[in-house]
Amino acid sequence: MHILVLNAGSSSLKYKLFDMSSARALARGLVERIGQAEARTEHTWDSQAGQAERLVETCAVPTQHQALERIVLHLAERGLVRDESDIAAVGHRVVHGGEHFSQPVLIDAAVIDVIRAVIPLAPLHNPANLEGIEVARQRWPELPQVAVFDTAFHQSMPPQAYRYALPTELYRRYGVRRYGFHGSSHRFVSKAAARWLGRKPEQTNLISLHLGNGCSATAIRNGASVDTSMGMTPLEGLVMGTRCGDIDPSIPFFLQREARMAPPEIETLLNKGSGLQGICAISDMREIHAAEHAEARLAEQLFAYRVRKYIGAYWAVLGRVDAVLFTGGIGEHSPRMRQLICEDLQGLGMVLDPGANAAGGDGCRAISTASSGIPILVVPTDEEREIAESVAELLAAR
Repeated sequence: MHILVLNAGSSSLKYKLFDMSSARALARGLVERIGQAEARTEHTWDSQAGQAERLVETCAVPTQHQALERIVLHLAERGLVRDESDIAAVGHRVVHGGEHFSQPVLIDAAVIDVIRAVIPLAPLHNPANLEGIEVARQRWPELPQVAVFDTAFHQSMPPQAYRYALPTELYRRYGVRRYGFHGSSHRFVSKAAARWLGRKPEQTNLISLHLGNGCSATAIRNGASVDTSMGMTPLEGLVMGTRCGDIDPSIPFFLQREARMAPPEIETLLNKGSGLQGICAISDMREIHAAEHAEARLAEQLFAYRVRKYIGAYWAVLGRVDAVLFTGGIGEHSPRMRQLICEDLQGLGMVLDPGANAAGGDGCRAISTASSGIPILVVPTDEEREIAESVAELLAAR
């Protein structure tokens, strides 16, 4: 059974094709700069000899529809998808589902109406996700199409975690509350960690740290999200590549009054000109590690300090923590940042093993000492695989 996972952005279309019978990704790639003078396509697949092959091309791709056609053509040329019968379903990543969806759903007109209705909560993402859905439905009108929402995993949060201390009318009328994001990633790594621990997901309490250009921390009790650092939008919480994370809510008003900045300028500043970029003029943690100036060291310390604060907060929320998980680009690949974050956490029962932390490895692995009261794990994430597995579960339930 092949499942195609699509992630449509405003000017890109990413994909991954899975053979669910062997739990293997057969191909992956993207078309980016759609609508520009020259788009870029990239495809990676396993050859008949079992070696990974990669093809990069540039060409004109004016629309999402044509981007999907290029992907279908590539898969057909490699013999991976000859026709519609070779695909069991298409899974779509959708950023925001509001309060409406706590599980993946088969896409129909009613689901599309809801995704469209919550566009004000994700104006940069949901329109692009919708376009990807509409293009795929036109291409394969008979195939099951499934929406998997970034926000769904966090719908298990209790009101005291997701409500803001704002007038209730704002929540009821406009949906002003914490929704959380990176849900597919947190769900995937929490299940992988439970297997490593030899337990069922519903028997595990975890602190999951998705650290990359976007960052979020999630407290998971008995396999379900009970709190998360991102809020109504992905701007809240940890320091990120270009997003500020938690700040005094009065700062935008101060900037509007004293710096004469217009609201759109402030919104752009907080989302695209802050975080690591704002502190040291570099948003990539790898480049920050290599830099030799004081601002880079401050960016590292501030990033680590904020993560450490959330670990402590979520330890208090959960009461019992079975493991702390590092995932995402920084979480998986930066031993230096993991070391900085884990400094002085011995009092909470978390003791990093410097050797294990510095060593590489595949799959879920421990980087804590044998005597550490709480295991510290590096868990590679695979959001596309989580989407594919969610689609397969939904089809099986039907």
